Amino acid sequence: MPDQDRQTGQFEHLRPRLQALAYPLLGSHAEAAEAVREVRVRLGRINPEEVADLPDWLAVVTARVCLSRLGERAARAAGRAGVRLPDVVVEPAGWVRQDGAVGLALLTALDALTPTERVALVLHEVFRWHVDQVATVLERTTAVTRKLVEQARRQVQPAREADAEGSAAVRRRLVDAFGAALRDGDPAEAAAVLDPEAELSVDGGRVRSAATGSVRGARRVVERAAELREGGSAVVAVQVNGAPGVLLARAGEPTAVLGFAARAGRITRVQLLLDPERLAALDLDGLLDLDGPTE
Repeated sequence: MPDQDRQTGQFEHLRPRLQALAYPLLGSHAEAAEAVREVRVRLGRINPEEVADLPDWLAVVTARVCLSRLGERAARAAGRAGVRLPDVVVEPAGWVRQDGAVGLALLTALDALTPTERVALVLHEVFRWHVDQVATVLERTTAVTRKLVEQARRQVQPAREADAEGSAAVRRRLVDAFGAALRDGDPAEAAAVLDPEAELSVDGGRVRSAATGSVRGARRVVERAAELREGGSAVVAVQVNGAPGVLLARAGEPTAVLGFAARAGRITRVQLLLDPERLAALDLDGLLDLDGPTE
């Protein structure tokens, strides 16, 4: 087999791994897929004999492509306000978090970092790359890269703690209680599992931009969540980025995904993805075959 064909075969074998690398770097499934396609184009332009370790080369190039895309995104977003939630990973309830999985609170907090800080932190802290390897991607010195990791780590520490707060069983009970109260239209029960200062962030995307925004306070969170839930929607227990969450669906189609953060036995934050375009792109194979209770 010619070297180019062999490299192409290796690339296709490694594509899922590269996409898994690009997703937390970008926080978007679509952008991650685009980044990996760009890596494929770059691979086709080089002499196969120039690459001694193809998996390593592909990982480094993927990270660099993501860094470039983050820079472009930052330039486009300058001065733009509003809630923008990252894409989510939805899996069956009880699914064990995979290596490299990033909790929703941390994934959201990454958006506040500079592109270099984000790439440095994700590669070093999530994927356990040695700081020298990260420095190669960033084309910085090891000392500078180490400082980038440290300052990024300090900025996102509250989010990392939120993702790790409490046992999975306790968080599942809180989330299930909130979901059941939402399904049953019981505001008192829903508010009972919320911190008094709980916050709800809603991202409706382009199609439902009027719904995008945030509210604070247990009562307002319950009222807003109830407004956004379509009547008759099934409430399905799922994992959202490795933590207990809720999927709302109607007529076999997803209408919303809710992720949660908790502290001291209460839900402190609800993140509600309402964007129909991104919901339609989720891989929900088998999840919507489970008919949850409806109104």
